[in-house]
Amino acid sequence: MSDTSGPGPGPGPLLVPSADTILLQLAHPEAEVCRAELAAFAELESSPDHLHTFRLTDVGLWNARAAGLDAERVIDVLDRYSAAPVPHATQLAVADAMVRFGRVVIEGDPQREHDADGTGALAVRTGTSDLLDELLNDPTVVGLLGQRLGPARAALPEMNRGRLKQALVKLRLPADDQAALSPGLPFEIPLGAELELRPYQRQAVDSWLPSGQGVIVLPCGAGKTVTAIAAASAVGARTLVLVTSDASLRQWQRELGRFTHVDPDNIGVYAARRKDVRPITIATYHVMSTRRDGELRHLDLIQSGDWGLVIYDEVHLLPSAVFQMTAGIQSRRRLGLTATLIREDGRQADVFSLVGPKRFDVPWRDLELQGWLAPATCTEVRVIPSEAERLTHARAGGQAKARVAAGIEAKVAVVAELVARHHGEPTIVIGTYLEGLESLAESLGAPLVTGATPSAERLTLFDDLREGRLGVLVVSKVANFSLDLPEVSVAIQVSGTFGSRQEEAQRLGRILRPKADRRQAHFYTVVARDTVEQEYAQRRQVFLAEQGYAYEIIDAGDLAATVKPVVGD
Repeated sequence: MSDTSGPGPGPGPLLVPSADTILLQLAHPEAEVCRAELAAFAELESSPDHLHTFRLTDVGLWNARAAGLDAERVIDVLDRYSAAPVPHATQLAVADAMVRFGRVVIEGDPQREHDADGTGALAVRTGTSDLLDELLNDPTVVGLLGQRLGPARAALPEMNRGRLKQALVKLRLPADDQAALSPGLPFEIPLGAELELRPYQRQAVDSWLPSGQGVIVLPCGAGKTVTAIAAASAVGARTLVLVTSDASLRQWQRELGRFTHVDPDNIGVYAARRKDVRPITIATYHVMSTRRDGELRHLDLIQSGDWGLVIYDEVHLLPSAVFQMTAGIQSRRRLGLTATLIREDGRQADVFSLVGPKRFDVPWRDLELQGWLAPATCTEVRVIPSEAERLTHARAGGQAKARVAAGIEAKVAVVAELVARHHGEPTIVIGTYLEGLESLAESLGAPLVTGATPSAERLTLFDDLREGRLGVLVVSKVANFSLDLPEVSVAIQVSGTFGSRQEEAQRLGRILRPKADRRQAHFYTVVARDTVEQEYAQRRQVFLAEQGYAYEIIDAGDLAATVKPVVGD
């Protein structure tokens, strides 16, 4: 294939071999600008060195439609960059998916009595009476709609709003929910002078605010919490924040205290040991998902708090129980925060239907080039298992193979070499399997933090690393989320949760905050060659490629020649 410019005379960098598959040739001079345009509507599926494979999905195209793109714009991008005519089947698939968004509209019904806040009397409007007939007779929709109000309109009980949206997504008819949202009880959240939003944070708030529902996608270290605080201030109402862990809960408390003038007595914590409901309440997903006799114990908190805004931190991790709760509160403003909309369980459509469409996204590398994230290099170092380890791996079954691969003895020396090469730079060694981490911690003479580490001890170790009293810390996957260590610039992962792109995003994000001395961040993955880890690593690295990062693959034996000391010898 020629390397001449894409959007002009001569073949471009794209091939579109089937209705939902797009191939991007990386050697082409227009590959990078083309990748940026593809990211608005296509999902990167695999990323070998020379050719990236993108997939067109319903949710990706619906998110693009909600963001203002239409089928004509998407097809134009494919036409401009394609080396050959775009198949007619692809054009039809794009047009069919994107025209489906908004064929069903949820709106207020002016003919019926509303609640005092303007919500409660809802109607569904379809483009044609035939489509409404189909819905009224579909077994997944029967019982969710009320009486027919006209040829193409039907009543919708408020309690069924979320369940209907879920059902419609499964029918590939995602609803455009335009009905009024409850303002909730007013509560002023004045921002402190210290909070000066960056341009992209302001743009994110402005993109979300008009609809009051949807997801903001920002890299770890780019200030998702601060952005959400600014959104809550703009709303000016009682706010419920749902978070992943106690560590995240404490981070939210700290950031609210730092960036707002809200009286601490008005910030409540709703967790396992303390349940204090205040105008701003922070609760963990774990507590919200707790059941007693099969029933969700804390459902009343989310349903009867007169909340004007519900914030879902790390929305890609929403547990099923919180999805169930969210389906019942569709009249409230909803803001999802995440570094990646990837869900390993495939429930992206539920996030789309219940929290809302993606309202803002920005490639990580763009923020790096603007100086908002630390520049990062990504390197995979492959080690060779011994013959005995190969045999043990071959005999292991299922998930046991990953555990065997994670504990390959040669990893210890490689990690020690990487730590030595970056002596003087705050470093975390992160993995999944505790026995391997214990061995590494002992070998490095470094502390180990796991889920069993007492909270006070954990916080002390994090503070020591943050303040420079500790150079290396070994951490389990408890550090995947809400670990604020701005000066850490080296992360070495020795094992992971299978092929999780989501986890890759979180771990890279631990080291991307800009450093005071502007030094580069280094992200290493130590992988056992010819094991399941190598396959998992290929899948995880798709995320890095999707964000525009290049990564190098080297053998452990070549490490000394390729990894140079960053601090003086």
